[in-house]
Amino acid sequence: MFSFDVGALVLIGVTFFAAFVNGALGYGFSSLTVPIALLFFTNRILNPALVLIEVMINIYVLIINRASVPGVWRRVYPILMGLVPGIALGSYLLASLNPGWVKLVTYSVLLPLILFQAAGIRRPIQAERLIALPFGAGLGFLYSVTTVSGPPLAILFNNQGMVKRDFRASLAIIRVFESSLTAVAYYQLGLFSAESQDIFLMIIPAVIIGVPIGAYVIRRLNAETFRRVCMSFDAWIVGFGLSRVLIDVRLLDSPWAYGVLAFAVIADSILLYRFFTVPRVAVAAAVVVA
Repeated sequence: MFSFDVGALVLIGVTFFAAFVNGALGYGFSSLTVPIALLFFTNRILNPALVLIEVMINIYVLIINRASVPGVWRRVYPILMGLVPGIALGSYLLASLNPGWVKLVTYSVLLPLILFQAAGIRRPIQAERLIALPFGAGLGFLYSVTTVSGPPLAILFNNQGMVKRDFRASLAIIRVFESSLTAVAYYQLGLFSAESQDIFLMIIPAVIIGVPIGAYVIRRLNAETFRRVCMSFDAWIVGFGLSRVLIDVRLLDSPWAYGVLAFAVIADSILLYRFFTVPRVAVAAAVVVA
């Protein structure tokens, strides 16, 4: 059985917090769990456990948002088709590449996505159906390698002005499909190891407790402010993780590698200051279109 060392205790704590956020916002489990968990575990061991967790979380989110599914199905269907080749390629590379380089790819992709999302930049795309298939392929590749897809999906759907219920339903449909398909790919590639099973059994109680608590508490919080604070936490952790992995793969030496962390902290602090100092009317408008 898995020993409850520091890494295990940290993983239990962060998965509870991530499940709480996922219950509140409808996404965020992997994007909060992965950056911290990768400080202690490799993607090859961590991903299979998280994918199984996400299958259950995403089915739960889909059930509670099922009334909006008919209205968004045609809109997300092309993305689902694109997921298939992306997941196949990403899963194969996860099983083949050096774990250190997989960590580097994970952190390198997450940091700009989080900062871009925090910036709140929106440029609606008119030809949405044309970009859906390649977007789905890229999303499937990213998810199968990192188990993270919330930030790019949130960027796309917010950018296109989806209302809250359609946003959650679209996320749920895509994430049920991608997590289920990725689990099948991992199984075919023999990635479900005993270590992954131990991680799954260790964190499932925290997830079962955290998701409903988050769904209850968010009714009493400002969802947009809560989401923005979570992004800051995520950006700083990803910046630290990227700095560490740059040292581990010997691309940069300490203390120069921590320049990445400094950049993440400074950039996010500027964006966070801007978020809290814009007029309240502008913030309210941003929440409506989200």
